[in-house]
Amino acid sequence: MNNNRLLVIIAAMTVFFTVLAAKLFDIQINMHEDYAFYAKNQQTEIRNLRAERGFIYDRNNELIAYDRNDVSFFADTRMLKKDDAEKIAAKFSEVFGKSKNHYLKILKGKSKIVTLEEKAPREKSHKLKSFTVEGVFSKEDPTRIYSYDNLASHLIGYVDKDYKGVEGIEKFYDEKLKGVDGKVLIRRDVRGRMLSIAEDATVKPKSGNSVVLTINKTYQKILQEELQKGVEQYKANSAVGIIMNPNNGEVLAFANLPDFNPNKFNYFSNESRRNKALTDTYEPGSTFKSIIMAALIDKGVVKENEKVYAENGKYRYKRVNISDSHKHEWLTSKEVIEQSSNIGMAKFVQRIDKSEFFKYLRDFGFGNYTSIDLPGETKGKLLKPAQFDDYSQMSMSYGYGISITPMQLTAAYCALVNGGTLYQPYLLKKVISREGNMVENANPKPIRKVISTETSNIIKDFMLGVVENGTAKTAKIEGVKVGGKTGTSKQLENNKYSANSYNSSFAGFFPVDNPQIVCFILMDSPQLGRYGGLVAAPVFKSISEKIIEADPNLMRLCKQNYLESDPQTNEVILASNDDQDQKEFANFTEKVNKEMIAQKQKIADKTKMPNLTNYQLRDAISVLTQLGLKYKVQGSGKVVSQSILPDQKIKPGEVCILKCESKKLDGVIIN
Repeated sequence: MNNNRLLVIIAAMTVFFTVLAAKLFDIQINMHEDYAFYAKNQQTEIRNLRAERGFIYDRNNELIAYDRNDVSFFADTRMLKKDDAEKIAAKFSEVFGKSKNHYLKILKGKSKIVTLEEKAPREKSHKLKSFTVEGVFSKEDPTRIYSYDNLASHLIGYVDKDYKGVEGIEKFYDEKLKGVDGKVLIRRDVRGRMLSIAEDATVKPKSGNSVVLTINKTYQKILQEELQKGVEQYKANSAVGIIMNPNNGEVLAFANLPDFNPNKFNYFSNESRRNKALTDTYEPGSTFKSIIMAALIDKGVVKENEKVYAENGKYRYKRVNISDSHKHEWLTSKEVIEQSSNIGMAKFVQRIDKSEFFKYLRDFGFGNYTSIDLPGETKGKLLKPAQFDDYSQMSMSYGYGISITPMQLTAAYCALVNGGTLYQPYLLKKVISREGNMVENANPKPIRKVISTETSNIIKDFMLGVVENGTAKTAKIEGVKVGGKTGTSKQLENNKYSANSYNSSFAGFFPVDNPQIVCFILMDSPQLGRYGGLVAAPVFKSISEKIIEADPNLMRLCKQNYLESDPQTNEVILASNDDQDQKEFANFTEKVNKEMIAQKQKIADKTKMPNLTNYQLRDAISVLTQLGLKYKVQGSGKVVSQSILPDQKIKPGEVCILKCESKKLDGVIIN
């Protein structure tokens, strides 16, 4: 019996050790790699090192967005000893000014890992540098700071909790800004306590590149402040403002109201964060008349001084009634724009083929993306010629039956006044490394020539008349030649035009003879004023006056342009601070003006060549055109010589070569 029991025990032990050996063999041989992996993961931790995001600057290197190097502090409550909680609470209370009970409550929570402080400023985290308690650890936790709160918020955008760009420049150039994260390998013991950092396995993060924008912070601030005043004064629901350089497509300022603070973006509604200048379309009303008139003149179906009968304010075409706000009989094409005559436009536009009409609108950029470097842009709605009915062209001629974005209209106006070239609007001026080295330099992107230079000059003159004699007298700025066009359009509500809600707008530019600024203003549903000339134009004036005052170079150019364009003015604008220089500048200008006036009086004799020396190039070309002569131009600025000498007999069709130069007096360039 005893032998049987012994055999059973031996058999059982044999089976046990056989199974144990098999299991050990399986663990050590078959599953060696798996268990080694688990052990390594338990004893090591790969922690991500977030790269510092690139900065955002305005065109004058004003810092708009940057990373603040904050630190977050945590505690692993499993690793704390008996008195550690009191010690931690006392130290953190001393540094951050909160009560000890605040930290004790956190440390007694149910979570194994607790947050003691989140995004603590660097200067406070430094006070904890020598404070060591097993189980307390920290990590770099940068905060994106927007230096000027709401300034250019729709343009800049913001970053989310994962530090990813959301909206605006932050989103569009996220890849350039975000950099490359690094990694650090931390070795721990079996209890999870940190033993060391594997320096050889550490990969340092690479900071993102910084971007320099085309916007001017001063312009931007003025734009937002004056828009806000306009919204309050005229009791509007919202507003949009865009300022561009018409000669290259640079966006100098860009604003929507209401706006938001990207430092606290989650406190604002989606409505406040929506970029209406790009996402919302509207029917432009009379601001569109300048676009259509340019197409008609460029096509040659309307002449510069041609007259049209305006029907005393009431006109019926087939089944549609068209009316003007004021009664007029005969109006020139220029007066049609000055007085904003719907009837005049409706009659003129019937002369152009619908395919040609459509082509001009597409060439101006309507019905398509402007491709500005911002996300979320819509392309509006432009009917194709096959979709036109009997009234489509007429309604579009005064800004109905087409939906556009404020950005599209601003870009189109730049083409209207810069000589006829449509540019792609852009915000990125250059990309630089953290060390300040050039990485990428942006260049203007001309898209196409839309209208001729001659047509552009005619339309500029028409829009000068709008400010001087027409519906936009409230946009007039003393001492500056300003052009523009007002617009007032009813809003669509439930597919019907509202009797109470209007879009009031004004697109303006200056100085007229050498445009440097195009500024578009749109006011949504103003309760007071309603019309573009009574609401948007005064806001444009306030903005323009302030940016001229704030920018000495722009002021000098505007005043100089005003003086040169009106040689009979009694006011002399001086461009130097030194008394002697001022006298020389005034004498030079007076001499030039007298010569130009005298020469213009001689042009009555069309058989002889007048002396064009000191003429502005545009004036010289105008004279040659009147004389029936062709011309070639060398250089730019004022005429210094001419191939056909003064008083020489001329024949129509001859070619006169004009040599031009920009004269300079003590640092002041006189074109």
